Amino acid sequence: MSQSSLPRRPLATPKEIAEYLGVPIGTVYQWSSRGGGPRMSRVGRHLRARWEDLDAYLEDNRVDVA
Repeated sequence: MSQSSLPRRPLATPKEIAEYLGVPIGTVYQWSSRGGGPRMSRVGRHLRARWEDLDAYLEDNRVDVA
């Protein structure tokens, strides 16, 4: 199955990003304006993220806990 034939999930909203990552929504907006955090895009005036970018951010920021 090709990438283009896979069903697409809706992009994550700032509220969904905050809930998924367990951070305040203000943190999501700080990431978008100051940098840091997962990759996000502006769609018109709206901030959105791909779910796979959120998962990649989590994976890239894993720490080993003893």
